[in-house]
Amino acid sequence: MVMLILMLATGLVSTIATWMALRLLQREYARYRAHFQTQAVHGLADFFLFVDPRQLWGVNLMAAAVLAALPLMFGLPILLSGVVGASTLLLPPWGLAWARRRRSQKIDEQLPDFLLALAGALRSGSGLQTGLRMVASHAQGPLAQELGFLLQEQRMGVAFNDALDGLQGRVGTESVGLVVAAIKVAGQTGGSLAETLERISHTVRTRLQLMGKVRALTSQGRMQAWIMACLPLLLGVALHLLDPHSMAYLWRTAVGWAVLAMLVVLECVGIFLVRRIVRIDI
Repeated sequence: MVMLILMLATGLVSTIATWMALRLLQREYARYRAHFQTQAVHGLADFFLFVDPRQLWGVNLMAAAVLAALPLMFGLPILLSGVVGASTLLLPPWGLAWARRRRSQKIDEQLPDFLLALAGALRSGSGLQTGLRMVASHAQGPLAQELGFLLQEQRMGVAFNDALDGLQGRVGTESVGLVVAAIKVAGQTGGSLAETLERISHTVRTRLQLMGKVRALTSQGRMQAWIMACLPLLLGVALHLLDPHSMAYLWRTAVGWAVLAMLVVLECVGIFLVRRIVRIDI
């Protein structure tokens, strides 16, 4: 009788725990899907790409399922399959953020020549908006896209300062903020905007040169961080293929899972520390 009561109690507790876990998983799934779709809409809009977020979510789920099935096809543990699937779901926002940083960096690299060309147009007697149209017609992407969108907003009735604020909000770099602030101040107080733009061009060019030197000097540290982070994973897969019986204790026991969890935490901490060391703000 006592054993029956214990079995019923254990079954009831397990059922409740499973139900709560499923409800939590369902809620987190819905929250992450909404976050993913929102980030996809706003992030791709910055690249002037307009795609249905539901289709993107479906493609992401399909890619996660396919990549998660690959470890099972090679006889690897199901835990590794779950990690691969979860990582695939989390990668698109990281990739979008990386692409946005690269695009902003490209715009910063185009700014010095753009500012010199705009200053030359102003010195020749053109107005600011006329000079912007002239320079935008000869600029290259992605700066040409941003300038074209700014001029299009003006044609639709948006105030010039509001259009500049929109440009700063989309790009969000310090160099673009400096240019926007200079144009606003010159429009309110007057003064030689051409000379100001030439000085900003020189400042931005010098800053880009310093950042390039810093990236070159710290590239070895960043590469070492990624190599050391990927080495345990590659070593674990190689040892599993060579001796799956011995490695089974790492994949299928509680102690092995604890070791894997500790490994993941230490790897994340190591990558974070190395990136903090080699990150130098200018």
